Amino acid sequence: MFDRLEATDQRYDDLTEELARPEISGDYEKLQAIAKERASIEQVVTLYREWKASATAIEEARSVLGDSDAELAAMAKEEIEALTAKRAGLEASLKRALVPKDPRDDRDVIVEIRAGTGGDEAALFAADLYRMYTRYADRRRWAIEMLSMNEIGIGGIKEVVFEIHGDGAYSRLKYESGVHRVQRVPATEAQGRIHTSTATVAVLPEAEEVEVAVNESDLRIDIFHAGGAGGQNVNKVATAVRMTHLATGIVVVCQDERSQLKNRNKAMAVLRARLLDQKQSAQAEEIAGARKQQVGSAERSEKIRTYNFPQDRLTDHRIGLTVHNLPRIMDGEIDDIIEAVSANEEARQLEESVAR
Repeated sequence: MFDRLEATDQRYDDLTEELARPEISGDYEKLQAIAKERASIEQVVTLYREWKASATAIEEARSVLGDSDAELAAMAKEEIEALTAKRAGLEASLKRALVPKDPRDDRDVIVEIRAGTGGDEAALFAADLYRMYTRYADRRRWAIEMLSMNEIGIGGIKEVVFEIHGDGAYSRLKYESGVHRVQRVPATEAQGRIHTSTATVAVLPEAEEVEVAVNESDLRIDIFHAGGAGGQNVNKVATAVRMTHLATGIVVVCQDERSQLKNRNKAMAVLRARLLDQKQSAQAEEIAGARKQQVGSAERSEKIRTYNFPQDRLTDHRIGLTVHNLPRIMDGEIDDIIEAVSANEEARQLEESVAR
């Protein structure tokens, strides 16, 4: 670990020297790239230099321990204890700082929830998950923008796609992707039997235009009349957009807006996010090979969580976490769960980072 830190420290000095070169000031793109790289390692370098300074101070204090002046030796001993504790804290901070940051963490997200196995009960559970995440977003004062929704008559949702705008939205929600399972007695069950149903959740970071190039020739765009509530304009004017990416077969439907252009722009945003997710998933699979991570793979075929209503219990299967009070959780109070899963993943990444 310390070999890496020393190399990073040297790189920081090299970048500082480059920024001071007169010829660099005229090359804006290169200047920006160097400044960005320097800023990305500045925290690690600052902590490492503090750690080295504390180590040097400890050695200096130790040299005084054998002094004949008892009072001076006692002061040195106290200083060593304080500096040792400080150095331990700096070392812990250094390890955390070495964990690679996900550059997408601060992005807005597109959330897709789909009913899985279980018929109407799965659709009702999908609606519950939609409410849980929107309530969570409300608690954090994030803005929610509906993209499309396919409802069933009893209050369930077959599929809903919506966008959440807020600082750190992806960092908080990225581990929610996967299969969510519910065990409860449906309202329509006359015999009182417990049913098991599922819904899938996909959390996609919003893609920037430069990351995913979409050619118009690769698209088939169909315009049709939106269904459902929304007023006369929504139902009588063709504003809904179905966008098909011919190369991948990805289909996006947006019909929430009364403007065809707005629906088209929203559909394009969802398409870019799905294409970016597909691209990054393929890269991760290539890098990881056959190894499956406990958290972070976001494989949507995996059951990540069970909501057991008869026992008032939620279990996150990835980290073995069990918590109670489902009414509170379904009302959007999920910070404790999110933080536990994130902490587990950070610990795994930290272990890997230190082992390099």
